[in-house]
Amino acid sequence: MSQNEELARVKQRIKTLTERTVARGCTEAEAMTAAAMVGRLLERYALSMDEVDVRSEPCVEVEIPIGGLRRRPIDVCVPALARFCDCKVWLARTDGEAKYIFFGFSTDTALASYLFAVVERAIITELAGFRRRMPLLHSVNLRRASASFQGGLAARVAERLDVMHAEREAAVSVRRPAGNALILVHHQVVNDAFEARKLRLRSLPGLTVHRNAAYRDGQAAGERVNLRRPVEVGESCLLP
Repeated sequence: MSQNEELARVKQRIKTLTERTVARGCTEAEAMTAAAMVGRLLERYALSMDEVDVRSEPCVEVEIPIGGLRRRPIDVCVPALARFCDCKVWLARTDGEAKYIFFGFSTDTALASYLFAVVERAIITELAGFRRRMPLLHSVNLRRASASFQGGLAARVAERLDVMHAEREAAVSVRRPAGNALILVHHQVVNDAFEARKLRLRSLPGLTVHRNAAYRDGQAAGERVNLRRPVEVGESCLLP
């Protein structure tokens, strides 16, 4: 198989993966299983490209509307999610609505958008379970505990994504002699394209989260989110 054929095959698998979302009818379990393929596809994509491919790859924007202007628990892990998918990300606010914008190679932004949806769904699902386990909490106490739980979950997911990102880049460097140099070129191309847009961004203050028992419960839930390759499910069951 030629390099172009391999790249085309990987891109098609990525397209198939990003279409397997809960919104399109697959179950949450299927969507979480599909998410486990993200890191492996990004690694395979990196191994399939050469420097000419990387330097000629255009950068694109993918917008994710989040509604309203209030900060949300998933904000905690969005920067790590962007790093994991080798993207830039920022929060834009216009006309009373907010949206995340992921910027990078089309492959990377597609996977970032997909993984965002998977993590968001995990937060919603795990929070519902947490609230059922806390029948004695009501009103303000329930809201505070829920916020701490979601913050702990998002923080743990962020930590795991950063570890997996480092592992993937190390794996590419080991499996391909010029892998480390190619990774640096990839980052430079995205950085140069981003700087050329001359956007004026400012840092947002961090979310205030109480690190209590609910926060620790959230961290445990963040450990359960299936970000890695499943053990029992073969690739043939997931992607053609």
